[in-house]
Amino acid sequence: MPYFSHLQKDEKLKQAISNQLPISLKAEKDFVAYLCSSIIGQQLSTKVAAVIRDRFFSLIHEQKNLADQIIEFDIDTMRSIGLSQSKAGYIKNLAAFYIENKVQFSLLNSMTDDEIVGFLTKIKGIGAWTVEMLLMFAMQREDVFPIDDLGIQQAMIKLYQIEADNKKTLKQKMRQIAASWSPYRTYACL
Repeated sequence: MPYFSHLQKDEKLKQAISNQLPISLKAEKDFVAYLCSSIIGQQLSTKVAAVIRDRFFSLIHEQKNLADQIIEFDIDTMRSIGLSQSKAGYIKNLAAFYIENKVQFSLLNSMTDDEIVGFLTKIKGIGAWTVEMLLMFAMQREDVFPIDDLGIQQAMIKLYQIEADNKKTLKQKMRQIAASWSPYRTYACL
C-alpha cells in the first residue's frame, strides 16, 4: 500500500485515513456498460438507480454487443423501465458514439486521463465528472481528482476548514491541498 504512507504525510488526511481499511481499485472490462450505469444513476438515489439499472441490463443479451442492442431499443422501451427521455437519449448517444469510434475506445487504456476526458466528453450526456468516475472506478487510475464532486468538496471543506466565498476560490484551495496527494489522489478521495 504505497498510497497509505504517502497520504499520511498530510497530517489532517492521516487522521481521516488512520481507521480506514485498505483500498484496492478494481478494473471493469466493459466501459460502455459502466458509462450506461453512470448515466442511469445521475441525480437519483442509490436505491432507485439500482432498480432502473437492473431493469436496463435485464433487457440486454450478454452474447450480443451492448451498443448494437442499445441502438435497436426505441425510446419508449427505455422509458418503460424508468429512464427519463433525456437519459434514454444520452445512452443512445453513447452507443452511437461507441459504434462510430470503436478503434479509439479500444485504445482508452493507453490514453492519458486528460485524453480520455477530452474524448468521452464529446458524447452528449457525459461530462467530466462521469469520466473521472470511470477513470477511478473502472480504469484503476490512481491519480484522479474529481474537483466538482460535491462529496469531495464537502469533505475537504470540513477536514481542512476551508473558507471560500465562491466556487472558484474553493477549487483553487482544493487543488493546492490535493497537489501533495499526487500520485495517489484517487485513494485520498476514496
